[in-house]
Amino acid sequence: MNLKAHLASPVALVLAFVLLVWGFWSSPLYDLDEGAFTEATREMMVTGNYASIYLNGEPRTDKPVLIYWLQAASARLFGLNEFSLRLPSVLAALGWVWALVAFGRRYTDRETGILAGILLCLSLYVGLIARAAVADALLNLFLALALFDIYRYFREPDQRLHLRIFAWMGLGFLTKGPVAVVFPFLVSGVFYLSYGRWREWLRALFHWPGLLLFLAIVLPWHIAVYLDSGWTFFKGFYLHHNLDRYRGAMEGHGGGPLYYVLVAPLVVMPFAAWFVAMLGQLRRMRDDPLDRYLWTWFLVVLLVFSFSSTKLPHYLLYGMSGVVLLMARYRDALRRPLPHVLAGLLLLGLFCILPQLFDYLAGHADRLYEKTLFQEGVARFGGGAQWLLLGLAAAAMGAGLLRIAVWQRMVLIGFVQAAAVAFIVLPGVMGGLQDGPKAAALYARAHGKQLVFYRVYQPSVSVYARQVIRREEPRPGQWVYLRVDKLDDFMNKPSPYRKRVVFSQGVARLVAVEGKGKESS
Repeated sequence: MNLKAHLASPVALVLAFVLLVWGFWSSPLYDLDEGAFTEATREMMVTGNYASIYLNGEPRTDKPVLIYWLQAASARLFGLNEFSLRLPSVLAALGWVWALVAFGRRYTDRETGILAGILLCLSLYVGLIARAAVADALLNLFLALALFDIYRYFREPDQRLHLRIFAWMGLGFLTKGPVAVVFPFLVSGVFYLSYGRWREWLRALFHWPGLLLFLAIVLPWHIAVYLDSGWTFFKGFYLHHNLDRYRGAMEGHGGGPLYYVLVAPLVVMPFAAWFVAMLGQLRRMRDDPLDRYLWTWFLVVLLVFSFSSTKLPHYLLYGMSGVVLLMARYRDALRRPLPHVLAGLLLLGLFCILPQLFDYLAGHADRLYEKTLFQEGVARFGGGAQWLLLGLAAAAMGAGLLRIAVWQRMVLIGFVQAAAVAFIVLPGVMGGLQDGPKAAALYARAHGKQLVFYRVYQPSVSVYARQVIRREEPRPGQWVYLRVDKLDDFMNKPSPYRKRVVFSQGVARLVAVEGKGKESS
């Protein structure tokens, strides 16, 4: 069997993509991100207002509108559920992989393009956002399409190609705002200037048909949202969620200037050592235009976000499409199997000891909420799940010992990691976090009860309960959703009403607020 051919074949690519998105329809929505996006989509569908975005009845200004439109369209076709709400991200991930493979085949060779697509599918963080009902997979698709077409235009200028670049940037702008323009602008500028072709770059930049196409895509919704809600979105999104996010750490997501240097290898696990080895190929930037372009792409993203005060690992994915193509291109440069195999096994080894790790954390947790979650983790990853993870780790170790090229061993380990994440780790983590909240919301919905939040904010509960849930004083007849660590506080809070626990699962509790009388549980 020609293993090398099989590991960079269309069949392997299809299998890698299946593992990338497997189970996207089954895990409950997670808070806060998925819950916030999908509840805003649900409220859009209920109100029929497709111009302004609302969450729990209040303006939501985190992102522009395109992802909400796509989720709403999918939900209209397939119902409001995890499958439909995540389907736009899954399709965007498919488009992202396809764009990389097509570009790689055109400018390197068929095997390299396919292998790059496989590496993208098997990388840890790509798998996380491809299954998530958020805007990131869609933005990565449009960024990749725009930046791939910029290189195509550099090599072979074409009017239709030029217009297409502006179209991708316009759609990306409707997905996540200025970031969809900033990186194509900076990457193309640095790249063209590196060849002294700055006049050509300026002519391409101020291409009036392209600029008009961009405005035709972006302006109609901006006008509509202004007419509907005034300056609310503009102040919230452009001033707060863009300028303030760059100048100051938001929601505790901070880090030092070396944050992304350290995070970059983890983003592409289990290929961390492979990524580091590619740094030795930087010298080729001087002579090879494709290498120069792909490294420029990555380094611009790295530098821009390194100076941003708000830092999240998945931001670096905006520059990783080119990196995985470089990794595939120089796969035969990997000579030392031991560091690559050990780095690839690191995450699988961590998965294998999850029950013991969670048990230790549960014993040292100070808060009941964390203690309950860790105990849930012990139950979900112990027993048969741990034996399966140990079996997968053993299979990965076996792959690492095969007498084949280092890159082939790494791809096999990547398939094993992706299977572990898809079939065991992600369902276990998501279930432990969100099965209780989902079940509580469905229980309240089945009983026709209006919910209120008490000292908690979990918008996924609103999605499953099919109602806007506010944090306010409960009235008789309402049920209160709260976490296990808030229960005693609520039950002991003075009130003229009787309070009774009606639902308990995982970290979620529901308390019925009834007429006047003695409290009970």
